[in-house]
Parts: sequence; structure tokens; C-alpha cells
Amino acid sequence: MKQGFTPVTLLALGFGFTFLYLPILLLILFSFNESRLVTVWGGFSLKWYGELIRNQSMLESAWVTLRIALVSATSALLLGTLAAITLVRITRFRGRTVFSGMIMAPLVMPEVITGLSLLLLFVSLGWARGFWTVVIAHTTFATAYVCVVVQSRLLTFDTMLEEAAMDLGATPLKTFFVITLPVIAPALVSGWLLGFTLSLDDLVIASFTTGPGATTLPMRIYSQVRMGVTPEINAISTVLIGLVGTGVVVASLLQKRQLARKKP
Repeated sequence: MKQGFTPVTLLALGFGFTFLYLPILLLILFSFNESRLVTVWGGFSLKWYGELIRNQSMLESAWVTLRIALVSATSALLLGTLAAITLVRITRFRGRTVFSGMIMAPLVMPEVITGLSLLLLFVSLGWARGFWTVVIAHTTFATAYVCVVVQSRLLTFDTMLEEAAMDLGATPLKTFFVITLPVIAPALVSGWLLGFTLSLDDLVIASFTTGPGATTLPMRIYSQVRMGVTPEINAISTVLIGLVGTGVVVASLLQKRQLARKKP
């Protein structure tokens, strides 16, 4: 029996949404503030977006962050998928428990420990810290998330589809690309998007593994916020919120369209 909303549930729901989204709405609102004081409304203006476009250091950090996220998410997708297939399809091999533990360790490891350990590794190897060290660091923890997502899909995968394809003469490689890959494609996309988002958001690990010329956008924002929040930071944050919101809406529309096609 379905029950309608009670005043208590409505109050709790309203409080929860207000707690979660009111700070974001205030940030977006004050990005259009004429005044340089972020807590004093001086009228509607787009000038801080113009200042953002002319801020070369902020734009360079955004471009570095985007490139790192693209490369690390793609690398994590490949490594995480291979790890998931190994754990699901090869149930018994020497060192499986250790291998599984090493893959899942970044999920529970504090970011400070992960960043510090990677820093010591790069220093011991004599690698100059920069773009590629951050990519390696982000790939390290993103691989674990991709592996979990893909592994959960493979566990529910009907292997009879692969057996039927091979019975009809398909090679194992062709079966993987024609049967397995399309079925697990939503999990692959989800894993890639998760790795991409985590890379965009990371501050702690990047702070340990970055070097000259590889300052990410979260690091740039954090360094400027320590000296005071400026309207430009509100503007770049609003742009990021808009991009993420657009991605969520597009993904929801594509999912609805796919479900509509499956209905008879």
C-alpha cells in the first residue's frame, strides 16, 4: 500500500535538498555579482566571466586538468576492465587474493597515504614530477573504481551468449568484441565517467605528484581561495557545475531513449 508524503517527510526532504543545494545556488548567484565582494550583492553582471576568459593561468590549469582526466580515465578503463575480467573469468590462480587486494586497496586507502607513497616512488626512481606523474597517480586510484563497476556487470553476465556465439563458429576474440563488449558497454561508460570525474575533482594526490607546469584546476582554486574567494572562482565553479549538469541531463535523456526503444 502506497503512502503519500506527510508533513514530516516533506520537511525532511526540503531540509535535505536545502542543505545540499543552497550553497551551490548561492555560488552560482554570486558569480553574476557586479561587486568584487562575494558576500555583497552589487547588481547583475557578466564581467567576471570576461575576467575569467582573460585569466590565462586559470585557463591553462583547466586545460591541464582536462587532459589529465582524459588520459587517466582511458588508461584506468583499460587496466580496470582487464583486472575485472581476470577476477571474474579466472577464478583460481596463484596469488589471486593478493591481486584482488592490491586492486581494491586504493578504494580504502587515505588519499594522503596514496599521494605520499607515489611521491616517494617517483623520487626514488628519479622521475621529474609533472603531467605524466599526475596521470599515473590518477590512473592508480581510478583503476580500482573501474574494476568494481565492470566486475559487478560481469558477475551478472550470461556466459551462454558467448558459448552460443563460439558454437556458431566465432573465435574467442570476435566473441568478445561482438557479444561481450556491447553487453558490458554501459558499465564501461560508467567506469570511464567515474574515473574522469574523480580525476577532475582530485586535489590531495595531485598536490603530492605534480610539478612545474602541471598545476591542476583544483590546486589553482585552492591556492587562490586561501587568500580569499574572488568572483572569478565563483565563475569557473559555475562553468564546471554547468558542464556536469549538462552531462547528467544528456546521459538521462540517452538512457530514457534506450529504454523506450527496448519497450515493445
